[in-house]
Amino acid sequence: MSQGGAAAGNGVSPGNVPVCYYGQAGRVPAALERRVRAAELFLRCAACGLAVLAAALLGADRQTRVFFSVEKEARYTDMQSLAFLVIANGMAACYSLLQGARCLVSILTGGVLISRPMAWAIFSCDQAMAYFTISAVAVAMEAAVIGKYGNTQFQWMKTCHLYKRFCGQAGGAVACAVAASLNLVGISLVSAFNLFRLYGSGKGRK
Repeated sequence: MSQGGAAAGNGVSPGNVPVCYYGQAGRVPAALERRVRAAELFLRCAACGLAVLAAALLGADRQTRVFFSVEKEARYTDMQSLAFLVIANGMAACYSLLQGARCLVSILTGGVLISRPMAWAIFSCDQAMAYFTISAVAVAMEAAVIGKYGNTQFQWMKTCHLYKRFCGQAGGAVACAVAASLNLVGISLVSAFNLFRLYGSGKGRK
């Protein structure tokens, strides 16, 4: 076996430059690989933390007002859009935690994702979670706008002037959910990179 072939088998180029090989003659510098892994781990941890914060803010959000000797408590369960947002962020937090643990183990053990079915599964799940959270955020933002300004055409009254503290905390939760969904979009881009770099062109290496 030639020196160049042995170096390629060990993941090092003949010029003693560390590289990682993927798919059919796909070559990725080791420095880029480390940056991609670090970025993925950071995005998944950030998405998990922001999703947990959004769900916690909404879950603990409540305010009681008295109207004509009748107490009325505002909670996130009073609006289906906010309840949907809590569920979506809870699912996103659990998913990001599991995937973040997988990334951490991969970094510590030096493992490389070279399985195309596994890469497709991660890519599909990341895409689905990103779309799911974005849809939940869009619905919650629409409900927030109606609660803030009302809708005269449908005779929907604005309510945020009556429950200012509730609406303020709910707005913070929606902002955290928006940030979490943006992190999930970034994660889906990283998983797309990890998948499609397995489909290089040229003669394959073993």
